[in-house]
Amino acid sequence: MTAHLPLHAEGQHSDGRATGPPVAAPALLRAALDASAEAIVLCAADDDTILLVNPAASELLPDLRPGDSAAAGTPPGLGRAIAEGAETFTDEYAGRQVHGRRRPLDEDHYAWYVRDCTDEMRRAEEFRAERARTSFLAEAGRRLSASLHQRRCLRTTVDLAASHLADAAVVVLPPRRRQSEWMRLVTGGSVAEGMLRERLLAEVPGLEEALAGFPPIPSRWLDASQVPSWLLPEDFGTVGALLVTPLPGNAEPAGALILARHGARAAFSPEDEMLARIFAARAGAAISAAALYRDQVDTTAILQADLLPPELPRPDGVELIGSYQAARDSLRIGGDFYDVFEPAEPGGETVVVLGDVCGKGPEAAVLTGKIRQTLRALSLVEDDPAAMLKVLNQALLGSNRQHRFVTLVVGAIGRGDHGRVRLSLATGGHPVPLVLRADGTVEAAPVRGTLIGVVPQITVRPGTVDLSPGEMCLLYSDGLTEARGGATGQEQYGEARLRDALASCHGMPGDAAVERIRQLVSDWVHGGVRDDIAMLAVRAPARTRLSLMGAGAPAGSPFAIDARRSDRRNRAR
Repeated sequence: MTAHLPLHAEGQHSDGRATGPPVAAPALLRAALDASAEAIVLCAADDDTILLVNPAASELLPDLRPGDSAAAGTPPGLGRAIAEGAETFTDEYAGRQVHGRRRPLDEDHYAWYVRDCTDEMRRAEEFRAERARTSFLAEAGRRLSASLHQRRCLRTTVDLAASHLADAAVVVLPPRRRQSEWMRLVTGGSVAEGMLRERLLAEVPGLEEALAGFPPIPSRWLDASQVPSWLLPEDFGTVGALLVTPLPGNAEPAGALILARHGARAAFSPEDEMLARIFAARAGAAISAAALYRDQVDTTAILQADLLPPELPRPDGVELIGSYQAARDSLRIGGDFYDVFEPAEPGGETVVVLGDVCGKGPEAAVLTGKIRQTLRALSLVEDDPAAMLKVLNQALLGSNRQHRFVTLVVGAIGRGDHGRVRLSLATGGHPVPLVLRADGTVEAAPVRGTLIGVVPQITVRPGTVDLSPGEMCLLYSDGLTEARGGATGQEQYGEARLRDALASCHGMPGDAAVERIRQLVSDWVHGGVRDDIAMLAVRAPARTRLSLMGAGAPAGSPFAIDARRSDRRNRAR
C-alpha cells in the first residue's frame, strides 16, 4: 500500500549527461520496501503524514493507511511517541505486543520500523516468573531449614504461603487423640492457631485426602463455595479458588496446606499448583524434621529425668550438699554421679554413693543409670558399704559388657550423741574422701579398695569417720583433681590444691563450701576442656552456742566486735 513516493532519480541532466553517482529509481525503492520482512511505515517529517506502508506493516498494523496522520493513528503508543518526540514505543495492538523505533531518512522523511514482540515479551515474562519462583523457593528453603522448632516451622510455612501463593494459608497437622492442630495467616493479618476436632476435617474439600497422603486434587475440581465458615475469618470475603496440598513427611504425611484466594474470578493456574506442590514438599520435610526432633527431645528428657542427679533429702541431724557438672553442658548427663538412698525402715541408716563410670556421654550415662538402680535395690536389703560394693562387682561382671568398670565410694550415715555424725565408708578404686575438721585441718578418710567390675575378687578396706558439729566429709570424682588449667592450661588441679581449697572453707555453711570449691576449679580451668565433676558433702550441722548473756540475740560478726571496741575508745576520749 503506497502513495506517490517523493523520491526521484538524481545523478543525470535532462539531456542524459551524468552529474553524480547513480541513484535507484522510485519503483526500485518501493519494490525493496515491499520485499522487506520488517514492518516499515514511511512518514513526512513536517506533518507526520503516512507516505508508505509496506506489506509487512499492513499485516501487523492494518489500520495504518497512506495519507493518514501517524500521530492520530493506531496503535495509540505510536501517536504518543510522536507527540512526545520519543524514538521508540511499545504497545498492545489487536492482542499482540508491538515495538517500534524511529529512524530519520533525510530532512523531509523518517520511518517507523515496527516488529511483533509478543513472543519475546512472553518469554521474558516467563523468565521473570521462573526467576521469581526460584527466588521464592530459595527463600523458603533457607527460612524453613533455619529452625527445628515445629511451631516456628508452621509459622514460617503460613507466612511464606500467604505472601507468595495465596490470600490466605492454613496448615493442618494430622489428628492426634481426635484433634488436629492448625495455624492460619491471612495476607496483611496476624497468625491465628488452635485445635480442630477430627470430625470437622471432612467439611473442607480435599482435606481428609491430603492428610491421608493422597496426591493433591486440582483446584478446578474443588468447589470453593463449600469452604466452611470456621476455616477463614469473616472479613475474608468470598472464596474464589481453593487448593489443598499434602505436606509430605518422613514416611507419613506431615500435614496439609490449604490455600485460598478471594474474589469471584480468582483461580490457581497449573504453574501456581506446581509451585505450591514444590513448596509443600519443602515445608513438609521441615515440619516432619521438627516433629521428629521434638519427639527425640521429649524422649531424651524422659530418659534424663532418671539419670540426672536427684534432689537430695534432708535427713534429721545431717546436711547433704551435692554438685554436678557434666563435661558436655548440652547433654547434662555423663559418667559421674551421686545418689542418696533413705532407709527402708525407721531408724535405719541413710546410704550415700558417689561414683565415676568409665567413659563419657550417653554410653556412660546409661551404665550410670544401671549402677544407681542396682545400688538402690541393694540398699533395701543391705546397708553395709563393703558388702554393697562386692555385690555390685559381681553384677557388673555378669552383664557381658566388656571394658565397663566404675570407681565408687559408698557411705552409711548414722547419728551419734551431741549432734555427731558417724559415716561408715567403703571405696572401690575411687579417690579417698577428704574430711574438714573443726580446727580447719583437712585429712583423708581411712579407706582403700580396688576397681569395681574388673576382677572377680575385689579388696575393700572400709573405715569410719566421726564428724563433730560443723565438720564435713567431701566425696568427689577425679574430674575435680584432674581438671587441667592454670598458667599453661595443661596443669592438673591436683589433690594438694583441693585440700587447700577445702581448708579455706572453714567456718562456711556446707552449700557455700561446695560452691566455693566448684568456682575455684572453674576458675582454674578458665573455659578449657574438662571431665565430669561430681561432689557430695556430708556435714554435721553446727550447734547453736548457748549463753546466759544475750540469750536469743543473733550471733554477731567478728567485724562487729572491732567496731564496738572502736566505739569504746571514742567514748573514752
